Amino acid sequence: MAASEVNAVALGGGHGLHATLTALRRVTTAVTAIVTVADDGGSSGRLRRELGLLPPGDLRQAFSALAAQDGGTLWAEVFQHRFGGDGALAGHAVGNLLLAGLFEVLGDPVAALDEVRGLIGVTGRVLPMSAEPLDIHAEVTGLDAEDDAAIRRIRGQVAVATTPGQVKRISLHNARRPGEPPKACAQAVDAVLDADVVFLGPGSWFTSVLPHLLVPELHDALVRTKATKVVILNLIPQPGETAGFSPEQHLDVLFQHAPELRVDAVIADRDSVPTPARLRRAAEALGARALLSDVADLAVVGRHDPDALAACVREALGLNSMEGQ
Repeated sequence: MAASEVNAVALGGGHGLHATLTALRRVTTAVTAIVTVADDGGSSGRLRRELGLLPPGDLRQAFSALAAQDGGTLWAEVFQHRFGGDGALAGHAVGNLLLAGLFEVLGDPVAALDEVRGLIGVTGRVLPMSAEPLDIHAEVTGLDAEDDAAIRRIRGQVAVATTPGQVKRISLHNARRPGEPPKACAQAVDAVLDADVVFLGPGSWFTSVLPHLLVPELHDALVRTKATKVVILNLIPQPGETAGFSPEQHLDVLFQHAPELRVDAVIADRDSVPTPARLRRAAEALGARALLSDVADLAVVGRHDPDALAACVREALGLNSMEGQ
């Protein structure tokens, strides 16, 4: 199979998913993003609270990554434009408002996202992990001054991402029907099952990466798919969510939340792994091999270099040897 024909699916949200998509578009034209819908902060949180819609920000960011690689259009630039000032529109991105409008007019978030795909001229596809907004709940230690080991429960993506405590475990809940489990977007499930390769990470581990594993149908699809499964690790721990985490601890937490999941490769930056042998053992526990390479952007702390990451993705998929034949 030629590299351009590889059907790639990336799961995540925010800047981490943006990094994966930017790299993938250097490898293949067939890219689908499956995006978290639990954001409750900023412009997305305001629109979610006021209109009861999916938070659009991470979906907009995914389109931005795909549009940038396709050369972009005026609409792609406007899509990312954020209003200033101190009025009602302050802080809102045009793309967030446009997506919110399409969600309301069409009544179908997948149809709305496909409309945007044509509007800004991208070849990839953006899908929500669920067609309904979801809530993240977390069990956290370190918040009780008298008992550092005491578990406190907090709710919401922003609260989890910024907690001064240590997140131990998260759960995902249907925001509209709290007693029901979160329901996966059917098209997202199909995309995972039909993929040649599926990527998890990098990104906010507890609020962008792990939530996909807590949607039952999506979890089952990730376990059942015959696709090559690749985990991309973060370059640095994130304050609040993974402060003090080693690279292998990220994989341990992944396994704790989805013990049936097995992966094929773990990509990590060479300089971000203090003890390579430990990471290799942690990867092997998930059925994977660890690929250590120089994938950090030396000019921006905490950001992956898209060309270097794309080269590592090709290695993980065995495409370099195929292209030389």
